[in-house]
Amino acid sequence: MQSFVVMQGQTYHEEKELGIIWSLQQDSTGKERHSRLRMIEVNEGDRIFHYVKGNIVAISVAKTGCQIASKPSTMQNHDGRDDNGYLVELEYHELEIPVNVRSEFDVILPLLPIKYSPFQIDANGNQGYLYPCNEELSIKLLELIGDLNIYQVDEEQLELAIGTVLQTERNTFVPMIAETESELKTKIRLGKQKFREGLLPLWDNKCVLCEIELPALLRASYSKPWKDSTDFERVDHYNGVLLCCNHDALYENGFIAFDGQGRLHISSQIPEKDYDKYSIHSKMKIDRTEENKPYFKWHKRNLFKG
Repeated sequence: MQSFVVMQGQTYHEEKELGIIWSLQQDSTGKERHSRLRMIEVNEGDRIFHYVKGNIVAISVAKTGCQIASKPSTMQNHDGRDDNGYLVELEYHELEIPVNVRSEFDVILPLLPIKYSPFQIDANGNQGYLYPCNEELSIKLLELIGDLNIYQVDEEQLELAIGTVLQTERNTFVPMIAETESELKTKIRLGKQKFREGLLPLWDNKCVLCEIELPALLRASYSKPWKDSTDFERVDHYNGVLLCCNHDALYENGFIAFDGQGRLHISSQIPEKDYDKYSIHSKMKIDRTEENKPYFKWHKRNLFKG
C-alpha cells in the first residue's frame, strides 16, 4: 500500500461527486510533470489524502489503478483543453472536521521529504497535482484526522447520542483509518528491523566512533532517512552506520557527517573545546565501503549543518 497527497483546489467537489481523481497527461506547456506522471503509480488499495485550500478535507481508497481516460463530460473545462488524461477511481471519505496544515505544521514539517514534498516550508501547498506521502507522514496525518474526527465524535456521542446516519458512515471510515495506520506501522517496523539486522555485522556490532557494544545503546542510523528513501534504500544496510545513542542523535540531526572517504566532519555549531564531551575529534575516520559512499555523500550534502 502506498499513500499520496492530491492537490485539488477548485476541482475537488467535481471529482468527489464522480468518485475519481483526474489529471491531464501534460501541462499547458506540453510537458509531462512528475506530479502528473505519478498518477500511473497509483494502485488499487492505495490511500490518498485530499488537500484543498490549506486543509486535508478527505481521505480516499483507490478502487482501481490508473487508467487513460478523457476528461469526464460532467467536469467543467477549467483549463480549456480536452486532452486525454490519467484517471483513478476512488472511494472518498470526507472529513467532518478538516485538518488545517498550517496549524499542525510543527509536527508535519520534520516528516516532509527533501524532494517531491507536497508542502513548502512556509506551510503552503506546492504547485502540482499528486505527490508521494511517505509512511511516517501518512501516520501523522492519520493521527491528526483521528484526533479531530474519531475521538471527539465519540465524546459527543456519549453526550448527544448522534444519529444513526453518522454512525453508519463512520462504520466504514473508522476501520479504514485503523487498518491504514496498522499497515503503515507494520511496514516501517519490519523495514527498520531488516535494515538493522543487515547493518550490525557490517560494523562489528559496535559504535563506529566510541566502540560501545551494548546492544541496547546501539542505533542503526540512516544516512538517507526513511522519508527520503526508496523502498530499496530503506532496507539497504549500506544506507547507514552503527552508532551509540549520543552519536546517533548527532548524525540524525546533522551535527556530524562522513564524507566519501569515511572521514568525520563536525558541525561548526559544536565548539572545538567540547569535542571531548561528545567523544569525537576532527581526525576520526571510519572504514566505509564503496556501497556506503553515495549515502554518506547524500547525508553530508543534504543534512549536515556545516
